[in-house]
Amino acid sequence: MLVDSLSWIAVAMILAASAGLLLSRDWRWSLGFLAAQYLGAFWLVTLHWPIGLASVKLVTGWMVTAALAITRLGLPSEEDRPDAFWPRGRWFHVFLAWIVIILTAAAAPRIETILPGLGLPVVAGSVLLMGMGLIHLGLTTDVFRVMLALLTLLSGFEIIYAAVEGSILVAGLLAFVNLGLALVGAYLVVVTGMGEST
Repeated sequence: MLVDSLSWIAVAMILAASAGLLLSRDWRWSLGFLAAQYLGAFWLVTLHWPIGLASVKLVTGWMVTAALAITRLGLPSEEDRPDAFWPRGRWFHVFLAWIVIILTAAAAPRIETILPGLGLPVVAGSVLLMGMGLIHLGLTTDVFRVMLALLTLLSGFEIIYAAVEGSILVAGLLAFVNLGLALVGAYLVVVTGMGEST
């Protein structure tokens, strides 16, 4: 019972972090939300993996966040760049976040009945992250924001896949994919940042 209550707290943390990531304009806040998102994902993964193996998810996520933060430090602020992330108003983004929340609330119990044994908090957190990642991915053309959206989408997939497969090889492969995506994203952020500054 206590584990289930704490799992719902992790889902609430994922909801707040992914919505904050969608609505945030400052890259520092965005990376803070990404780190909090990885913390919530770590907690949901610990429901099916041992804590030592699940900590790979947390450490990898924070390494990805640190790599993106170090990359973003030397570039011009987003306020000085063309507004590629906000083609519409903030209320439109809030509206889309609510749509994802409602769809998650409707779909999670059905998915949990199709795939029994996963647990409703795991399914809800996973679907929520994948939905927010897809929405974020569809709203932006900025390379940094695209990387954040892809990492959010991948994090949601990892939560539900961890419930299905618990091998060490899979944990290592997913960590490798996360780090590779962060390195490619860091390179593209630097290249596009240098192109805009010239």
